[in-house]
Parts: sequence; structure tokens; C-alpha cells
Amino acid sequence: MKADLQEGDTLVCESISRIGRSLGDLLQFLEFLQSKGVAFVSLKEDIDISSSSGKLVFAIISALAQYEREMIHTRCEEGRRLALERGVKFGRKPVDRTLIDKAIKLYSSGQFTVAEITNMTGIKRSTLYNYVSKLRA
Repeated sequence: MKADLQEGDTLVCESISRIGRSLGDLLQFLEFLQSKGVAFVSLKEDIDISSSSGKLVFAIISALAQYEREMIHTRCEEGRRLALERGVKFGRKPVDRTLIDKAIKLYSSGQFTVAEITNMTGIKRSTLYNYVSKLRA
């Protein structure tokens, strides 16, 4: 997109939060637009950076957007920490090793199709192939 912008163009976006992640990113992008002679309009925040007041509002809203992202991150981390303290386990549940061994034995026998093995053991096709490829390596 940046390469397509030309002097006299106006870049219209839904929200400034779609342009960059941090205040620094947003201000750097704003400088880039100004150096190319490109106007910028944000529909959600109703900002037009062609005026001094528009640039000020842009900087303030950018700072608030960065603050909001950091607060969301902080709250998510806090929630994860509290969940871990309560004993919540994250990630996939481990597959029963006896079922894996059974599936590999059936696969190695050559008497059953992969579909039949997955039906008999309840192991997913991709899981079976992952374990079989580890054995061959």
C-alpha cells in the first residue's frame, strides 16, 4: 500500500488503530504520509491531519490507543497468572500413550487402513501420522 501512495492522495482508514501498534509506529507513519504529500483521514475518530489541530488529536488518540492495548495485554497476563494459580492447564490435552502404541501396532501390521485405525482408537489421522513419522526418523 505504501508504495502505491502518491502526492495528492488521501488515505482513508476505518480507525487509526488499524495503521500501527504503538504511538511511535503511528507517528512514524504520519511523518511518512506527510513527506509523500498524502492526506490522512480516519473515519472512526473523525481526524483529518491536514490541520494542526488534527495532528494534535491524532497524537492524543494514538497515545490512548497504545495505552488501551497495553492495558488489555496486562489484564490478559493477569488472568493467565490467576488461572495457573487455580490449577488451570493450558494447551492440548495429552493423548493416551496406550492408544498411540495400539494405533502404531495396528498401522505397522499393515492389516488395517488409517481410517479403520482412527475409528478403533479415536486418535486423529494427523496424530497417527506424526507418531509414525517420528518412529521412521
